[in-house]
Amino acid sequence: MKTKMVKKNRILILGVLLVIVSSCNQYHDKRYDVQETIVVESKIDDISDNESYKEVIENGFKGVYTAPLSTFSIDVDRASYSNIRRMINNGQRVPEDAVKIEEMINYFKYDYKLPIDEHPLAIHAEEGSTPWNKETKLIKIGLKGKEIPAQDMLASNLVFLIDVSGSMSQQNKLPLLKKAFGLLVAKLRKEDKVSIVVYAGAAGVVLEATSGDNKEKIMSAFDTLTAGGGTAGGEGIELAYKIAENNFIRNGNNRVILATDGDFNIGMNSDKEMGELIKEKRETGVFLTCMGFGMGNYKDSKLETLADLGNGNHAYVDTMQEAQKIFGLEFGGTLFAIAKDVKIQIEFNPKKIKAYRLIGYENRILKDEDFIDDTKDAGELGSGHTVTALYEIIPVGVKSKYYKEMSDLKYTKKVIKDSDELFTVKLRYKNPKENQSNKLEYVYLGDKEEEESIDFKFAASVAWFGMKLRGSEYIQYQNLEDIVDLAKNNKGKDEQGYRAEFIRLMNSYKGIR
Repeated sequence: MKTKMVKKNRILILGVLLVIVSSCNQYHDKRYDVQETIVVESKIDDISDNESYKEVIENGFKGVYTAPLSTFSIDVDRASYSNIRRMINNGQRVPEDAVKIEEMINYFKYDYKLPIDEHPLAIHAEEGSTPWNKETKLIKIGLKGKEIPAQDMLASNLVFLIDVSGSMSQQNKLPLLKKAFGLLVAKLRKEDKVSIVVYAGAAGVVLEATSGDNKEKIMSAFDTLTAGGGTAGGEGIELAYKIAENNFIRNGNNRVILATDGDFNIGMNSDKEMGELIKEKRETGVFLTCMGFGMGNYKDSKLETLADLGNGNHAYVDTMQEAQKIFGLEFGGTLFAIAKDVKIQIEFNPKKIKAYRLIGYENRILKDEDFIDDTKDAGELGSGHTVTALYEIIPVGVKSKYYKEMSDLKYTKKVIKDSDELFTVKLRYKNPKENQSNKLEYVYLGDKEEEESIDFKFAASVAWFGMKLRGSEYIQYQNLEDIVDLAKNNKGKDEQGYRAEFIRLMNSYKGIR
């Protein structure tokens, strides 16, 4: 009996010890998990510091008397806005150079009338007050591209160039990319053809040119893609353009669509090297679209450079909602160019305007003589695209701390033509298959009786928020609530809810400043 009791006690003690050991192991496991989580988060923080953006030096005021012309390339890229949205939604600080105000403004559509003459685009202009500075005025200049019905779109030869390197393994990179491209594939027709090229340590062809109506085969090729290895971006681009040239459709839409986080680390990888390659390849008549994915090591500067030099556009995909916008709602604008090398030149009347500054477009500024030089590259305009530019102006007779007066010139006589015109918009563009530019002009007389449009006020709110993110020296009124109210009161129709989302985004920003 005593022996049985001892055995029972031993078993009981052993059981208690096992429970204690088990608990300790569980505690140890939990503690290890916490440590592992901390390490992962630390890595993410470290990676986020590896994102790169081209330096943006904010445009200042220029005197109309000494510099009456303002010349720049259009920009239909919207990558900056969706990238900023990603950062704010993640509670991250937004780097100043990640903020490109023109791309924020152009993320939204505005109600411009379609062209009615032989030109594929129309010019519009409007003036009003500046919400962040009572001493200045705002000018809004808009372009509207003609819309090509889906049934009239040219046959497409598309080469998907997909980054499958190790850095693309995260859920918001290659997995999101596959789903996003599925939206594009769904819109392809029998006359369209698709090839898929991938690159990691080396580049290779995953799918030879396949008819757009064979969607199952195309999507099956996407399903086979996995991430791993280095990033031989230059080699991938070479191969993609070769495939595009081999399947070139004369009088068609020939385009390489590059999808990556931009982290090229094998072979040629500098912005300059990649830029030279793309400049050479654009002579083939193949256009380029760059799609950015993911966070941490996102290389915005590289993708912007490639898109600019490749007669193309640049977008950043942070969600499936953004993919739907790019490949669904704006399918034609994303993939079908109606004009290339589109340049704008504004001539201001010194009788009416003392000084001006272009808000944004810092990386798109051209020399005045570049306007009539057809060898100088500029932006492309897609089907149905809108382009909006804002100028802040100082009227004649108004003093402003943002502009220093200049003394009169000794050898140049100040002669000002007597005209009530406020400014003239000059525009040059080339048809997608041509190398000689066409020109058109638009004279703006000004209309003080006309009330500012909802679009005017909303665009102003976007510019105002962008300047606040950048810490602009030109904002007199800094109150974020005023910016939110301006956007909220001028949301307009907002059928897709993008403007409402912008308002929510600004409210979210309040918590992370």
